[in-house]
Amino acid sequence: MTLPNSNDLAERLAAVEDRFDIYTLIASHPPSADTAFAEYTRDVYLPDGVFDRGPNLEGAKGVDEIASFTLKPAHREAIHLGLAHFGSLPLIDLRGHHAIVTSYLQILHLDHEGVSRDLPNHGTSQGYRIHRVYVNRWELEKINGQWMIRRRTLLPVDGSPEPLKLLSQGLSDVLKERKNESI
Repeated sequence: MTLPNSNDLAERLAAVEDRFDIYTLIASHPPSADTAFAEYTRDVYLPDGVFDRGPNLEGAKGVDEIASFTLKPAHREAIHLGLAHFGSLPLIDLRGHHAIVTSYLQILHLDHEGVSRDLPNHGTSQGYRIHRVYVNRWELEKINGQWMIRRRTLLPVDGSPEPLKLLSQGLSDVLKERKNESI
């Protein structure tokens, strides 16, 4: 949905509001994962949503199965060990009532073997370690005025072609949108 050349202020404002709502949706994922707030996950995925975690990790289909990830004992243990999801600013390709969003996600955790250091005015910490970096592809639909997750694909940045393909697709989509805007 490219509207920068449109003279219709209402359409342009709707596109801005859609982007803002999508930013909020994507930015809400890390706090919901780090607090095991399964109810939030149930609220943002479509009932038949899919969470594809690539070939090496268990995925899920259906909102209840996806929400149950944060309720697993292993996830709660990771939270208590200092788990932190850290997302990047997403690329958003609006397509009317559909959107494709591409972003990075870092999984951080407290470095329990690190040496404690004092940072003036910020306390003492052993520091954090980057456990893994992922590429996210979020496929969204706007249903009854709310952006919902239809499918999320999460692939580790490991040198394989699949995550690079997701990144390239996201950039290509945004580049097409930019070119359409300039016509």
